[in-house]
Amino acid sequence: MIPLFQSQENIAGKISIEPFQGKKIEHNGVKVELLGQIEMYFDRGNFYDFTSLVRELDVPGDIYERKTYPFEFSTVEMPYETYNGVNVRLRYVLKVTVSRNYGGSIVECQDFMMEVGIEDCLHIEFEYNKSKYHLKDVIIGKIYFLLVRIKIKNMDLEIRRRESTGSGANTHVETETLAKFELMDGAPVRGESIPIRLFLSPYELTPTHRNINNKFSVKYYLNLVLVDEEDRRYFKQQEITIYRLQDS
Repeated sequence: MIPLFQSQENIAGKISIEPFQGKKIEHNGVKVELLGQIEMYFDRGNFYDFTSLVRELDVPGDIYERKTYPFEFSTVEMPYETYNGVNVRLRYVLKVTVSRNYGGSIVECQDFMMEVGIEDCLHIEFEYNKSKYHLKDVIIGKIYFLLVRIKIKNMDLEIRRRESTGSGANTHVETETLAKFELMDGAPVRGESIPIRLFLSPYELTPTHRNINNKFSVKYYLNLVLVDEEDRRYFKQQEITIYRLQDS
């Protein structure tokens, strides 16, 4: 797998915060963190940080309209490659926190752009607009083919729901495919990009549930499936969060 970022690279961007119209956000400061985390799947929800960098973006005050904060982490030391395995996940994430005295702090996390790499044969970037979606939302993104040396005949995007019940050795996991969306039928070429626009409203989704009363969890994943002409399958999976919009 070829990482999108190499160790010692600069990671920079912009963060925009916009209150609802006619409202303001009172805060005790805004910060962005770059975290390297390991999550053991038997201990879900507990992350072990091996890299932690922070940039303070704003002093306490009020936000009345859209405000954009540029940030940069220079020559970031990333000692390990990203990994998603059967029992463990290693990831790098940007975490934005708007600290508040009441109503809880506002926290938003975004994994770095993920990539699929099969040695020196296939290199694909899978970019999508966010990691949290409401039940009637639209998943928007793009697939970029950077290197193609194997004959891909089709590619699908799936939405999968994983239900976990019990704990420890008594954990039972059921995975079901709720949606399957054909992205491509035919062989791609280097430099080609394929847009993604997947509406969630037709599907029977529920909000994400995390460790409800230590009894069960429900998680959702985007699953990218590529099939070559010899019917070999290649997968890349990324968790997304589904939530219900509050009635206004």
